[in-house]
Amino acid sequence: MEAKFRVGVSREVVNEDGSTMFSEPVFRVLDDPAVEWELLPARMAVITPEVAARYDALCLLTSRVSRDTLAGPGQRVKLLARFGVGYDSIDVDACTERGVLVTITPDGVRRPVAASVMAYVLALSHRMILKDRLVREGRWLEKGRHLGVGLVGRTLGVVGVGNIGREVLRLAAPFGLRLLGEDPHVRQEDVAGLGVTMTDLATLLRESDFVSMNCLLDESTRGLMGAREFALMKPTAWFINTARGPVVQEAALVEALRAGRIQGAAIDVFETEPAAPDNPLLALDNVIVAPHAICHTDQCMDALGELAFRAAVDMAHRRQPRTLVNPGALQRLDWLHA
Repeated sequence: MEAKFRVGVSREVVNEDGSTMFSEPVFRVLDDPAVEWELLPARMAVITPEVAARYDALCLLTSRVSRDTLAGPGQRVKLLARFGVGYDSIDVDACTERGVLVTITPDGVRRPVAASVMAYVLALSHRMILKDRLVREGRWLEKGRHLGVGLVGRTLGVVGVGNIGREVLRLAAPFGLRLLGEDPHVRQEDVAGLGVTMTDLATLLRESDFVSMNCLLDESTRGLMGAREFALMKPTAWFINTARGPVVQEAALVEALRAGRIQGAAIDVFETEPAAPDNPLLALDNVIVAPHAICHTDQCMDALGELAFRAAVDMAHRRQPRTLVNPGALQRLDWLHA
């Protein structure tokens, strides 16, 4: 009898009270005759070689997978399925060399993250947090000094016009915003019909009233927003980052906010996570923060779980999973279509 395909699921999907991030039907995807699954024994910052040797597939949230992870004796993992779209936590080159497929779940985050960006745009433009504070602190009569900003004719700049960035543009269109985009991999003709004008980063920063970061983290985007870039922005502009913390030089952002070089920010991701209690961003009144979870809704999490689990089931049945990050690894998986 052929051994079952063993799947390890990140323990991060279990909350402290024992509930899970996914609804019960999502786990039924793994109820397949060819599959045997279990939660990893503990929350793991880095997957160890010993764990990689126990499973054929790993479904992961934030755990890192290094070259050393895959170099241990008896390593058997064939698939790393990420709950999300970023894969900077995984050494993709090492995976490709060893024939380990890496998948992501773009369909699960496209709308939730884009909706989160627009929620931030609305919260910032209507000064939602400040107005909440006015009521709670008995400062009702100060409301006339804190007018919001209408969106019609204002400019939204989207840095990274891919899966999520394009959805941001679709959701922004009905608000009457002027739309700018920057992405070295996207041509104007690629986004025909979205009402966006593709331009360079400097122009986008100078002309935008809202700047939204929606790019992947790689060596070309690490530290992309620094002091020079924030100096290009309008002093009345807001900055939004729902991408990855390291695309921004955090100290430069803090300085720009303190000095009034930009009006405010909404930050879901940090250079170091979890954010330290003494992170200076947390002390600023003109910043909205979230714990890398602003997009986490029931629908978002269920979609992430279902898509990652389906990738594992596909592998168990020797079917090529969707949304591969490293198709080059297929060359080292002769058994997949055997």
